[in-house]
Amino acid sequence: MKPATDRPADKRLEKGQETRRAIIDTAMRLFAERGYAAVSVETVLAACHISRGALYHHFASKEALLEAVFEAVEVDVTAKVLASAASASGAVDAVRAGCDAFLDLTQDPVVRQIMLTDAPSVLGWEKWREIDERHAFGLMKAALEPAAKEAGIPATLVDAFAHMLLASLSEIALLIAEADDASSALENGKGAVRELLGRILARPA
Repeated sequence: MKPATDRPADKRLEKGQETRRAIIDTAMRLFAERGYAAVSVETVLAACHISRGALYHHFASKEALLEAVFEAVEVDVTAKVLASAASASGAVDAVRAGCDAFLDLTQDPVVRQIMLTDAPSVLGWEKWREIDERHAFGLMKAALEPAAKEAGIPATLVDAFAHMLLASLSEIALLIAEADDASSALENGKGAVRELLGRILARPA
């Protein structure tokens, strides 16, 4: 019997997944460089060297493509935040490091243009929030559970605190993305978030 990967159906599936990933990667680069509104479907087709039918086989519309790109950006941001928090000395410090890392990522054109500018305006606030919470909220809640215990916060409040911190980070990130002086806005934003975390996660005396 042939190995599963040698079967024609499996090869077609693998090829389809590779094509989908290539379209997402190309669209991500184009959207980050030019902005969603300035990138036509034809531009994506030319950059990917595929037919319109091949694109619409994977994505029903340009908006659906942006949604897939945004989801991929969220996955990447989550992985980078986790990596930054991994070396922290404790649960509270891990939350601080993760928040700093997320705000630093707002300087990345991909994050700034796709996650903070195009996705909210094109997909709408509700869809943007739904996708963001699917990744960021789970990460925030998982990080807060041990941090809350370390800081003496009741476990029953963790879910509410996770929503509060996620909303705060989202608002600060949007402020940074829209600021004329992004560098100053970043430092002010990180300072404000550290101050907030210091008050919320202060270790009990």
